[in-house]
Amino acid sequence: MAKRSRKRDYGAQHRELDVDALTRGWTRGETTSDGHAWNVRSVGGSEKPYRCPGCDQMIVAGTPHMVVWPADHLLGDAAGLEDRRHWHTSCWRSGRRPTRRR
Repeated sequence: MAKRSRKRDYGAQHRELDVDALTRGWTRGETTSDGHAWNVRSVGGSEKPYRCPGCDQMIVAGTPHMVVWPADHLLGDAAGLEDRRHWHTSCWRSGRRPTRRR
């Protein structure tokens, strides 16, 4: 049986995700040539690797990169944030953009 964390009271009410507070001050908006709006954040690196959707290669842990998510998600801001992806900075800047369905 897994040991429960003592850092969180499991009987406590779950706090609602505050997307505005989470994204305030460190994102910028970009609109791609197909008219879709994206939130883009530069990060200095992370503790784990990610696969870049632009080139399908790994972003090595600790490598500076971009985190990108839709700003105009059909289901709202929280759903857009759930769809965030980690991109090599060069892949995002080169125009290897995600295709989106509406």
